[in-house]
Amino acid sequence: MAKKSKSAYVCTECGADFPGWSGQCNQCGAWNSIKEVKLSSGKTARDNSGYAGSRSEVRLLSEVNLAQAERISSGLAEFDRVLGGGIVSGSVVLIGGAPGAGKSTILLQAIAHIAQQLPVLYVSGEESLQQIAERAHRLQLNTAGIKMLAETSVQQICQVLDEEQPKVVIIDSIQVMYTADSDSAPGSVSQVRESASYLTQYAKRTGVSFFMVGHVTKDQSLAGPMTLSHIVDAQVVLSSTDDSRFRVLRADKNRFGSVGELGFFAMESSGLKEVKNPSAMFLSRAEKPSPGSVVTVLWEGTRPLLVEIQALVTESQYGNPRRLAVGLDQNRLAMLLAVLSRHGGIFTGNDEIYANVVGGIKVSETSTDLAIMVGVVSSLRDRIIPYDTVFFGEVGLNGEIRPVANGHARLNEAAKHGFKRAIIPKSNKPKDAVKNLQIHAVSNIQEALAVLADL
Repeated sequence: MAKKSKSAYVCTECGADFPGWSGQCNQCGAWNSIKEVKLSSGKTARDNSGYAGSRSEVRLLSEVNLAQAERISSGLAEFDRVLGGGIVSGSVVLIGGAPGAGKSTILLQAIAHIAQQLPVLYVSGEESLQQIAERAHRLQLNTAGIKMLAETSVQQICQVLDEEQPKVVIIDSIQVMYTADSDSAPGSVSQVRESASYLTQYAKRTGVSFFMVGHVTKDQSLAGPMTLSHIVDAQVVLSSTDDSRFRVLRADKNRFGSVGELGFFAMESSGLKEVKNPSAMFLSRAEKPSPGSVVTVLWEGTRPLLVEIQALVTESQYGNPRRLAVGLDQNRLAMLLAVLSRHGGIFTGNDEIYANVVGGIKVSETSTDLAIMVGVVSSLRDRIIPYDTVFFGEVGLNGEIRPVANGHARLNEAAKHGFKRAIIPKSNKPKDAVKNLQIHAVSNIQEALAVLADL
């Protein structure tokens, strides 16, 4: 009698284990996220020398070599910025994005540059080698040195890697890979997890750098088990903005750099081109000024970014006024409206209020509080804010304007783009004047509204 394989039930959203299937995960509350996972049957020998590399002796932390790992340049400065300065030897990077975002394009451009210096291998499990060759020809890339392999078995791939000894490998995509250690079908939760784990162990043991392409679900999150994010060293997502010409590369996880770093690209016929000045990309404002339009300075990763925030206040047609925020925290918008009513004397309880970050950027920091509040007042009073004015600052529950990080760098970025006036927190006022920039430092909502009345 054949031996029955064992199964486990794992939530693909949070990774919680269950003895049996159920419709809802009681850990994270997700519906239809519990999938059956076939456990390894033990038929195939597997190297268990250690997840982070080969087994080693116990050492004192003070004796560990602090030499910085040498990084490999991808040839794209924006891509290297998101990765933390380049590709680290032995790292595993998971890159996701919607179909057509340009995942394969950016990786093909990067590997074409690396292949001129180091041995590389492009493993395709979805597209034929002819399709990839046609894309490389369309992008006018130098394909000399790029070795290709059409394979989906991770064991076979690792055997080829032992023979070819590449330094950088692209797996396109991890969802179609399979391992003989698992009896389930390719693309299932267990196959994706086991395949990624197998390749990651190989990377740590040999020092080969891996890029794994991942698909996304209908809610734009990376498909596969949550443990996939824990296995890899970095997880980046390539997405498009409201303008389909531009792409934004965002780091959601990075063990070798800062999280939240953004890289900006423009999609052209010759591939993805770097956007050297992303602030200009998001400041393509209307020729005619309109109420509710305000410019603020974000801090994304390691650099400032100028974006436009729009607010619209209109009389409610129903008994329950709506509060809608796009690119902003909905709860924070409600809080700012309450502070504006309590400490600014401006009541908006009977109005519908809409706030939007132009360009599709998702704002997670609090430096936009003052700009949002000014935008609401501007739209409510139907008063235009001068185009050459920029706002930033965090607003507290008592109406105080709190300082934000990297204030001087934000001011320099605003001055570089021709802004003449800045309304900022008093604690962020620089000791030395910023050239061609008039600074108004405020400490609370009342002072900010007084400055706004004089504009």
